[in-house]
Amino acid sequence: MSIITIVGARPQFVKAGTVSRALRSAGLKEVIVHTGQHFDYNMSQVFFDDMEIPKPDYNLEIHSLSHGAMTGRMLEAIEKVLVTEKPKVVLVYGDTNSTLAGALAAQKLGIPVAHVEAGLRSFNMAMPEETNRILTDRISTYLFCPTQVAVNNLKAEGFDNFGCNIHIVGDVMLDAALYYGERSAQKSKIVRALNLDPNFVLATMHRQENTDSPENLKGIIDALNTIHNERQVVVPLHPRAKKIIEGSGLKVNFTTVPPVGYFDMIELLKHCALVITDSGGLQKEAFFFKKGCVTLRAETEWTELVEGGFNILAGANPSQILTSYNQIMNKSQNFSVNLYGMGDASSRIADVLKTI
Repeated sequence: MSIITIVGARPQFVKAGTVSRALRSAGLKEVIVHTGQHFDYNMSQVFFDDMEIPKPDYNLEIHSLSHGAMTGRMLEAIEKVLVTEKPKVVLVYGDTNSTLAGALAAQKLGIPVAHVEAGLRSFNMAMPEETNRILTDRISTYLFCPTQVAVNNLKAEGFDNFGCNIHIVGDVMLDAALYYGERSAQKSKIVRALNLDPNFVLATMHRQENTDSPENLKGIIDALNTIHNERQVVVPLHPRAKKIIEGSGLKVNFTTVPPVGYFDMIELLKHCALVITDSGGLQKEAFFFKKGCVTLRAETEWTELVEGGFNILAGANPSQILTSYNQIMNKSQNFSVNLYGMGDASSRIADVLKTI
């Protein structure tokens, strides 16, 4: 039986690293399609080089377009691959344009879709990611949920009536953190190379709601500049965000570096004091490495982190970001709670797919 895996963005490469290994162990044939959504070396190829992910069988090289144009081009190109390869199932991850395009192409050809990270909801339909994840869930046959909250979301939306298979498997990102976390110190020297201060703050920003809003972008940068006055702030900067900031005339006092590979990111997580981000994946990775998190959004799909006090939603308001930063820095937290499974989500997914 052959499986086609669709990836296109950094978080998907990380997830595919663990699931692809589990698929091989289960004796399943996998064909990897890289849409090209993240295309420069630091956002794409470095992950394949570092994480033991097989070289993509197809690279569609579709990027730098509007949401509609990108999704449409991907849909057309993926359909051609599926017609050629005739897989038994198409595996998609998360909530990107690549995710939705892969799911749509498979559904229209009558090929079952398996969605990793099914059931996540931010309940903010202004986010393109929310649209992508809801539509992908609705046309998927196999829904692999990371948490009970995700399962509950699907049931509340009536998925018990849709003829799909819902599985709670745990979070594949925890699998990745455990596996690659044991190897990161040998693979990465970034903390020493950058000569970072002890207990620095690690921050990222890339979502359009922040980078495309002058008010939000200024609020975030002002807050990070203020924090940097007392504690070094290090920001691996997405190329698109970097270009917007440079064109905005905003003054950046904190430390910026190009996007980093996964091993570098793990080492930054291990050594930082706190994470400030608008990334969904990094919110969880902060928890995996026992770091508090301030999220630069008004909502999150990882509600259990907020409810447990590991994550504070601050939006882009500078005063709220600073207040949240101080709250997290001064709070003692118990990271031993089991929110995301036992680190065997990838093998659970492979076990289900093997039965198809």
